[in-house]
Amino acid sequence: MLRTKLLALALLASASAAHAIEPGDVTRVDAATLQLEWRDADPVSIYVADHPTATMAEARLVASGVQTGQITVPSPVAERRYFLLHDSGDGSVVRVAERVLPLEQGSNFRDVGGYIGVDGRRVKWGKIYRSGAMPLLTESDFGLLETLGIGSVVDFRSLDERVIAPDLLDDRTGALFVSNDYGLASMMRGMAEGDGEYTYRGIGKMLAPQYRALFRRLLADEGAVLYHCSAGQDRTGIATALVLSALGVDRATILADYHLSTALRRPQFEMPPLNPADWPGNAIVPYYVAAQSQPGGPRAEPLYSRVGVSHLVQFFELIDRDYGGVEGYLSQELGIDAADITRLREFHLD
Repeated sequence: MLRTKLLALALLASASAAHAIEPGDVTRVDAATLQLEWRDADPVSIYVADHPTATMAEARLVASGVQTGQITVPSPVAERRYFLLHDSGDGSVVRVAERVLPLEQGSNFRDVGGYIGVDGRRVKWGKIYRSGAMPLLTESDFGLLETLGIGSVVDFRSLDERVIAPDLLDDRTGALFVSNDYGLASMMRGMAEGDGEYTYRGIGKMLAPQYRALFRRLLADEGAVLYHCSAGQDRTGIATALVLSALGVDRATILADYHLSTALRRPQFEMPPLNPADWPGNAIVPYYVAAQSQPGGPRAEPLYSRVGVSHLVQFFELIDRDYGGVEGYLSQELGIDAADITRLREFHLD
């Protein structure tokens, strides 16, 4: 049973006084059951809905007056469910959901919702998803993902990666597929330079077309947006940090979310088995073949530099130095201005 206590602590630490209920973990117990946790001095009633914008009137009551701060509720893996926690004392309502989608053969596929942003407003559930590559999804996985209302799939991967493991989710859902062509070799050279510090140097400029496309899809507000790279941790981690920063989420929470990737990745499902002879000249194939040949197969590595500093902390350091912060980067490199950020918050914060 996967538990994400680090993230829960970050959420609780950043909780706004406007919310009497402080949500904690939503943990999958088994294929049919979730466990919800929260903190509140008052009894809490639990409602369940099948779409993220449901009101209490549209939801179904599953438990009333719970004082323990914990409850198990039915929630089969084939159905995406959202829960409303209603405080009996002040009448406040907090929406929660399972962050990590229970895919059979997915990797690092999760909902970005629930975090506290500007003015204590929470990032909406069911509108922004992040993931690793998805070449080995099962029919059951596609069945669940087809219920999410995904309107756009933004693929940050290079041509080298996409040709080996093309996206199929857009074909299954009718979502708009967005990508920008580039070769992987130049990005890999940049990440390998130096002494293992500031691994993400240059990525903000190199992937500006990809990140610009992501923000434009979020601003279009045409269904949920899914974005991903191969592992769902580096290019996708930076993208998530930019999006959450624009929504006013604090950096401690952003860092906690970023580092979840180490536990949530399942690298064996990020790339199909490869024969190098089938892909002559492809820059990424040797990397994946070597990873797949390791005893126990490919595995996720912690996202820290050689001296133990988070790669994302170092990325923020460069952004702050070069642009005066994330909003400066968004403006100068992506053309996202203050009016765009206001609209982004209108669309994606409760």
